[in-house]
Amino acid sequence: MNQSRFEDFKVNTKIKLSALWTAVMFCYVYGDFFTLFVPGRIENLMAGNSGAGETTPIKLLMFAILMTLPSVMIFLSLILKPKVNRWANILVGLFFTAIMILVTAASISEWMIFYIYLAVVEIILTSLVVWNAWMWPKHQPV
Repeated sequence: MNQSRFEDFKVNTKIKLSALWTAVMFCYVYGDFFTLFVPGRIENLMAGNSGAGETTPIKLLMFAILMTLPSVMIFLSLILKPKVNRWANILVGLFFTAIMILVTAASISEWMIFYIYLAVVEIILTSLVVWNAWMWPKHQPV
């Protein structure tokens, strides 16, 4: 019997990590975008309430800095040397996993069920970042 086999190849760890961070960022963006459809959300934002208290220029800067990390990890995962890359992904991955666990716990409500779903996906993705970085293959000399 002639069985067709699909070609497959081993994906480099750097590419896996970069792809995982890209997926995380899409979930973050969609989650934040969908919150605009939650009743009262836009009004609260216009009134200066970010959901984490009063909106201030410093808080917005802090949020921007925070969200720069996973965005930049997409690129850094591709260019950093393996040893630094591994630790950067483990530490940033653990940090964002912890943040999303806290955000999930604070977001429990009927209108935020979509956000909880995305947060769980984000937790899985950042946990996979940590796992893939932790399990980074060692170079075997020939």
